[in-house]
Amino acid sequence: MAKKNFSKTKSVVKKILHLNKYLVVLVLGAVIVGFLGENSVIAHLHNQMRINELKADIAQYQALTKANLDQIDKMNFDRKTLERVARERYFMKQKDEDVFVLSDDPQTPDIMLGNETVE
Repeated sequence: MAKKNFSKTKSVVKKILHLNKYLVVLVLGAVIVGFLGENSVIAHLHNQMRINELKADIAQYQALTKANLDQIDKMNFDRKTLERVARERYFMKQKDEDVFVLSDDPQTPDIMLGNETVE
């Protein structure tokens, strides 16, 4: 009886394939193009997400560039701004000054960093 059911199923599959061979080829082609390969839907969605991330990075860098250009313009026309930036960022000082750097950042002891030269 199992042989009879198997042969019946086999004949049904043959009829479906024979009658709808174009449909089978179309569905198989759609699966291959849609989900496999470098031009698939999944790859397209991944690329679109990456494009959105890169656009956000571009916007961030453009804002940073604009801020830096504004800072440069201020330093070109205002000597006090130039001195302030030189003191804050590059720790520059005049001949008769002493500079003390104060920070609220928690410092990691050198011994924890693996610096063996510290005694």
